[in-house]
Amino acid sequence: MPQVARAPGRVNLIGDHTDYTGGLVMPMAIDRATTIEFEPSNDVRLTSGDFAGTVQFALPTSGSLASSNGFAPATVTPTWGRYVAGVAAAMIERGFSPRGFAGQVLTTVPIGGGLSSSAALEVAAALAFGIEADSATIAAVCRRAEHLATSVPCGIMDQLTSVAGVRDHALVIDCHSLDVTAVAMPESASVWVVPVSSRTLDGSEYPARVAQCAAAEAEVGPLRLADLAMVERIGDPVIRARARHVVSENQRVRDFATALSAGDLREAGRIMYEGHRSLRNDFATSTPSMDDAVEQLGKIRGVHGVRMTGGGFGGCVVVLADDDADVSAPLAGRLAGMRVRAADGASVSPRV
Repeated sequence: MPQVARAPGRVNLIGDHTDYTGGLVMPMAIDRATTIEFEPSNDVRLTSGDFAGTVQFALPTSGSLASSNGFAPATVTPTWGRYVAGVAAAMIERGFSPRGFAGQVLTTVPIGGGLSSSAALEVAAALAFGIEADSATIAAVCRRAEHLATSVPCGIMDQLTSVAGVRDHALVIDCHSLDVTAVAMPESASVWVVPVSSRTLDGSEYPARVAQCAAAEAEVGPLRLADLAMVERIGDPVIRARARHVVSENQRVRDFATALSAGDLREAGRIMYEGHRSLRNDFATSTPSMDDAVEQLGKIRGVHGVRMTGGGFGGCVVVLADDDADVSAPLAGRLAGMRVRAADGASVSPRV
């Protein structure tokens, strides 16, 4: 019987560049998703409604290495198929036996916008391959898939949010323990995403930020356990700034969750602006166009907070506003904002 695997994108409200150091993040799965309509097959044959070409490959049967039996996800063409092949390889590494399928992938998640379109594709593919596991395991498999497909050393936030999303709730995720706590979104609030520029992480400075955080941890230990006094003892000013962002951002996640739980949108918005300044000044992942968007969007009536979201170096900004605020009008030279709502996580269902 034909089936549909669906996996949502995500927007991160607060907590950027903390996941790969085992820190805290607060994203929400959104009502934009990637779907794979599929039927069982002996191999993998997949087309896309958004990209040209057909992904086709035979599934390796065993092996502890992703490249076993000559199967190398990073060489699959067209390139969007590498994420799918990476999932198959990562499942095999974990001892799963992926089932072949034939179908089509469609998405309403903006590509290159910092809303985790790649994670949504990975999670949908894992479900189409027939994975049966808890949320943390599925997310870990899909995170490994991204490493195999792109060599980008991403954290686990994107994939875990896509799997574990809860309707009308944001998620506080401890990326060390993988504990997930759902926090209800206030009925008085709305969340908007405004595209600023397209970006990809594989050609950006993202891996450099990961390495800089590792260098900081070599001096002060795990950043998830560090405080600002420890950070100020780091000698290199660049490494010190990167660590200062991570440590302060972890506290911002705690404070933001408290404010959101209390329905205090003004305080939550203040924390978002503070987080953007940290990403701009200490972590250097914002861009002039994103800084300008934050400033201009903040002038709209009913807007409480704006910040860049995702890996940075382009992408989207996220806006927290009153429920009746309108952030849809395009700013000069930019696409219109779109309202997003917190959605449930990934699922498989019969095609109707």
